[in-house]
Amino acid sequence: MDCIFCKIIKGEVPCSKVYEDDDVLAFLDISPNNKGHTLVIPKQHHETILDIPDELLKKVIMLVKKVSIVLKKDSDGINILQNNYKPGGQLVPHIHFHIIPRFENDNHKFEWSHIKYEDGEVEQYRQKIENLLK
Repeated sequence: MDCIFCKIIKGEVPCSKVYEDDDVLAFLDISPNNKGHTLVIPKQHHETILDIPDELLKKVIMLVKKVSIVLKKDSDGINILQNNYKPGGQLVPHIHFHIIPRFENDNHKFEWSHIKYEDGEVEQYRQKIENLLK
């Protein structure tokens, strides 16, 4: 497997580790949006949020929260990002969360393009999703 995060976990590639236990690892992003930008990953390889076992995801998200609390102490806000699959913006095929400290005047823009539903489509999508969740 040629996963950069798996190589980091194995110690084959160095990282600036901020936390590690048996299941999860947090380290500074080598190409940060702001100083302190941290990645949180499970040590087991799972590509997306759809693949990771629930119990492991709980451990990962609890570390995301802990790191976020720490980073918020020295920032004005926090972005928590998690992308899935290449079309969703995922560059490394190993589930990971970005925790990015934000500042009032950091000039970073996370903008979404918006679309509009046609008449009746909101209800169609609502019903479809609701039914699939059952």
